Amino acid sequence: MPKITFMGAGSTVFAKNVLGDSMMTPALSESTIALYDIDAQRLEDSRMMLENINRNNGGKAKIEAYLGVERRKDALRGASYVVNAIQVGLYDPCTIIDFEVPKKYGLRQTIADTLGIGGIFRALRTIPVMLDFARDMEEVCPDAWFLNYTNPMAMLTAAMLRGTGVKTVGLCHSVQSCAKDLLTGLDMPYDDQVQWKIAGINHQAWLLEITRDGKDLYPEIKARAAARTEKHKDMVRYEIMKRFGYYVTESSEHNAEYMPYFIKDKYPELIERFNIPLDEYPRRCIEQIDRWGKMRQELVEKHDLTHVRSKEYASHIMEAMETNVPYKFGGNVLNHGLIPNLPAEAAVEVPCLVDKSGVAPTYVGALPPQCAAMNRTNINVQLLTVEAALTGKKEHIYHAAMLDPHTAAELSIDDIVALCDDLIEAHGNWLPKYH
Repeated sequence: MPKITFMGAGSTVFAKNVLGDSMMTPALSESTIALYDIDAQRLEDSRMMLENINRNNGGKAKIEAYLGVERRKDALRGASYVVNAIQVGLYDPCTIIDFEVPKKYGLRQTIADTLGIGGIFRALRTIPVMLDFARDMEEVCPDAWFLNYTNPMAMLTAAMLRGTGVKTVGLCHSVQSCAKDLLTGLDMPYDDQVQWKIAGINHQAWLLEITRDGKDLYPEIKARAAARTEKHKDMVRYEIMKRFGYYVTESSEHNAEYMPYFIKDKYPELIERFNIPLDEYPRRCIEQIDRWGKMRQELVEKHDLTHVRSKEYASHIMEAMETNVPYKFGGNVLNHGLIPNLPAEAAVEVPCLVDKSGVAPTYVGALPPQCAAMNRTNINVQLLTVEAALTGKKEHIYHAAMLDPHTAAELSIDDIVALCDDLIEAHGNWLPKYH
């Protein structure tokens, strides 16, 4: 039976989904599950929760917990699969820094975990930790697959694939829910007759095709979207679809900060017009912290806790590798010719097949030119952030920020450089030293 190591096991709810799924999967139910975290209380919470699920599922799995950096190699040793869900620096202090320091320059954000100045610095503090994981993996589990769920997905996945020898694929929730959410939001039915094709980059992949019984659904989708006049949560994505011709995978609050059009100091009315929730991620973090007491009671202290397999990709991927029964999913991989009009060294999100031989990304072909062009504005930032992380050169942090669509649209070059310097100083030891 395989060993599944979960890095960042203090992410209790997410650990329940991924590892609970594994325990509900016959090919994985007798796995050794190794939990790793640097927070003792959260690690123990996750261990107790999973022990409860395991006990109520016949006690087939073996669950182990490893606390602290000194136990990391033990957690990884002999692993077949490593699931990554870490958040370096947590909400307090690092997410607060990502939002509050840019505010001093008049730069506002919504989520700040994928692109923008917040996404850049989230990557810069996370990549060094993941490279440490990779060095340990190359020593104690060199054949393991690294399943990355941590954001910024494209930057972290590219850094692992370019900077290490670890077999890595990036996984996100937005692909599998994209078509269904679009149709249900427009009161259109979604069932097994609906077929779709998605490709691009993480959080900005494009719904290239959507059909029912071979009929293109886009004309009706666009007509219904144009007819909606009430305020709703998908207004940015509808506008992107109207202007660029295709719907994007990730939410409107995310996409509002990936482009230079929506959050603008000069046009504050756009926030109301497109229903953009500024400071959304800090708000969610605070609410989640406030809810944790009740959630902890339900997840950790409940002895009859059970689990129903979710739609998360991880257990399905591991199952396919164990059973050799192929499974199709949307994965983040390096662009080795998969989308010819995007850079080869970028991480792209494309349909992938997986079986016992590993992950096989599929050829997509060229994206519509306007979609590829929009992706490249985001890829510029991703590549330069990875370059900064892999080389230790501070100048590439400046380059990434100067080329970020939202940051560049709002600030002068001098202010961008000053902002980067302020963020480097504010993060302190959460970042390595740059030269």
